Amino acid sequence: MRKVILSLAVVGLLAGCATSNRAGSDSASPTPVTSESSSVPTDSASAVPSSSPSPSSSSTASSAIVVGPATVSGALGSEPNVVIDTNAAPAGSLLIKDVAVGKGKTVASGATVTAHYVGYGAMSGQMFDSSWSRGEPATFPLDGVILGWQQGLLGMKEGGRRILVIPADQGYGDTPPEGSGIAPGETLVFVVDLTAVQ
Repeated sequence: MRKVILSLAVVGLLAGCATSNRAGSDSASPTPVTSESSSVPTDSASAVPSSSPSPSSSSTASSAIVVGPATVSGALGSEPNVVIDTNAAPAGSLLIKDVAVGKGKTVASGATVTAHYVGYGAMSGQMFDSSWSRGEPATFPLDGVILGWQQGLLGMKEGGRRILVIPADQGYGDTPPEGSGIAPGETLVFVVDLTAVQ
């Protein structure tokens, strides 16, 4: 029963992310995906999924990878070490970086995915969620989570690790879930190990 409640809480946290940024609004409403919001701009550190990731399809990521405010290291399949530069400017666009490219099924729009992940707030530098801490990956429909995950996981393959730096307007906006540890307007950093695609 406890596992079911934890799984529902995780899906609820991720699903509650896509909110509008209306001033004075107490209720969150999903941000629609439009052709304008679905573009993924690039920057010099990362951005679009790379066909040649830093370490290629290996079981370890020995060197640190920097994407936006995040420096990520650690072995694929275990909880990564994430260091956040809290002085970095908020993300203006979705940044995506493959640390390791998987060899399994590819995530397409509308897929259901199973993944281990860890999430950090870029303003606080603190971890707010980790499936590794719960001891099992989370399974959820891609169309039921925040816009940054909906767009950021597309094209990812099973067995891979990806870093997502998500601007507030593609995450929780100005109305994050109460008690989540996420500040209003906060850029989010996720490291995702994709274990299955359905």
